[in-house]
Amino acid sequence: MPAVLSNQLVRQRQYTQWGESGYSELEKILNNKDIKAVFQPIVSLLDGNVVGYEALSRGPQGSALERPDDLFAAAEKFNKLWELEFLCRSKALARVKELPKDMMLFINVDPNIINDERFQKGATLEMVAAQDFDLSNIIFEITEKNSIADYKNFRKVLDHYTSQGYKIAIDDTGAGYSGLRLLAETRPQFIKIDMDLVRNIDKDALKQALIKAFYEFSVVMNMKIIAEGIETIDELNTLIQIGIPYGQGYLLQRPAAEFLTIHSLVKENIILKNKQKKQEAFHSPLTMPIGEISRRDPGFPEGITGSQVLEYFNENPHLMGITLLQGEVPVGLLMKNKFLVHLATQYGVAVYMKRSVGSLMDNHALIVDYDMPLEQVSKLAVARYEDSLYDYIVVTQYGKYYGITTVRQLLEKTTQLEINRAKHSNPLSGLPGNILIEEKLQQIIESKEPYSVLYFDLDNFKAYNDTYGFDNGDKILCMTAQLIQLQLKSANIAEFFVGHIGGDDFIAIVHGVDVVPLCQTIIDYFDVRIRGFYTEQDQKVEYIVAKNRHGIEEEYPMVSLSIAVVTSRECKFKTPADLGEAAGAVKKKCKLVWRSCYCID
Repeated sequence: MPAVLSNQLVRQRQYTQWGESGYSELEKILNNKDIKAVFQPIVSLLDGNVVGYEALSRGPQGSALERPDDLFAAAEKFNKLWELEFLCRSKALARVKELPKDMMLFINVDPNIINDERFQKGATLEMVAAQDFDLSNIIFEITEKNSIADYKNFRKVLDHYTSQGYKIAIDDTGAGYSGLRLLAETRPQFIKIDMDLVRNIDKDALKQALIKAFYEFSVVMNMKIIAEGIETIDELNTLIQIGIPYGQGYLLQRPAAEFLTIHSLVKENIILKNKQKKQEAFHSPLTMPIGEISRRDPGFPEGITGSQVLEYFNENPHLMGITLLQGEVPVGLLMKNKFLVHLATQYGVAVYMKRSVGSLMDNHALIVDYDMPLEQVSKLAVARYEDSLYDYIVVTQYGKYYGITTVRQLLEKTTQLEINRAKHSNPLSGLPGNILIEEKLQQIIESKEPYSVLYFDLDNFKAYNDTYGFDNGDKILCMTAQLIQLQLKSANIAEFFVGHIGGDDFIAIVHGVDVVPLCQTIIDYFDVRIRGFYTEQDQKVEYIVAKNRHGIEEEYPMVSLSIAVVTSRECKFKTPADLGEAAGAVKKKCKLVWRSCYCID
């Protein structure tokens, strides 16, 4: 039986049970205004700050109508929906003075009362005006689960409210049977994704695809998505990765009578995941840790029985395996398909249901450390036997179980990184281009950590190009790019970034300000390597003859390398532009020297 029909039958039975007593209870609640307003935060998934609250209502504690579902179902049955909604709205708006400044307040509105004359007379407007609250921060939240008979008239009514300054949100998007048409007809400012689509989204590729489609639609239509019902860290992280801007759910904060903020640990996680997401632009499969795409599936003791494992798989149909532990250390993996094969044997159920599954686990499962790069994990994954090729990859951190990742996730992230890198990279050197350079400079400035920025420039390069041709010039550029990267790696610098600004200009960003040995080493190697790009005759005289910009022949020394260095020693830079201006001044000093050199501000 479909879930919708099942719910309707339950409510019909409730109506029968309530009868006159249910009507009396509802009348009592309305007459005594015995409704409690509670508020659940709506949170930015970019920084973890609360941006607004949804006003929810509860009946009297201990009452048969305490639950909001029962309360509103009774009001609908006894034709008291307008009275109940008006009471709930009044209770919520009476609290708006307590709201932090510029916070939004989401108020649930049943589509059936939008056309009610009493609703259109401006009662809400009067209540808001009495509280001196900005109308643009009031959002009417309309549920999608109820059908709308006359979309044209419904849209006119909504236009009436939006013209006054209110905003519209469509609730439970994806749960009802009129969702896409409702979105098209109402053009809301907010789309609230139903919690059923959010539940286990980290494990369900179809749900991920649907949410991505909603997200792309919202970007095109200039709407904002709010994901409802977030209950696990993995769900939250998946939504952040997709780009969903706002979230709501028990993981962030439960509804309460007070205007609560979110849990500090959850906020820290949101900030960290967004930082990691930004960092992905600078990652490649060679540098991105496998732990950053891992899923925090629970681990189980090695002694867990077959019946417990079967129950877990039945309750979590999207999971394809479990990790078995000794204490906190993973010792093996049990994939669902292999477990079910054992149960399907002649005595499988009798043998394994009450016994430990430790004997069935793969004790040679692929177990990797959090910091192992994706590329290295990929090589290990494809080197497994064919029957284990798509088994989970177990991830540890500090020697303890951390979570798992799948081959699909591994391939998707590797492909995504390669595409992103190609999109923003210089086609000749393969190094990140100006967009990523700008982002990295902004990032390092905001970090407040000591850093150095090295600007590399080839001198006499145009004369070389004119004489030896662009193909040979491109070879020098590639050599320079490789040399800079190689020397930075050899210097054992904890973190660095190399980019290609364009032409013969490169940039390196490193942590720390002591870069004198590094600059000298790069110059020494460059001066040796560059000679190989000249003929023996030109190497002997150490110059070439080429025409200058006025068409006059002139002697040009061999290509040399200038390194202009600016550091955070004086912490004077606020923007990448400030940093670039300072580098330009240092570069002028380098140009006064007719050989490879470095200058530090």
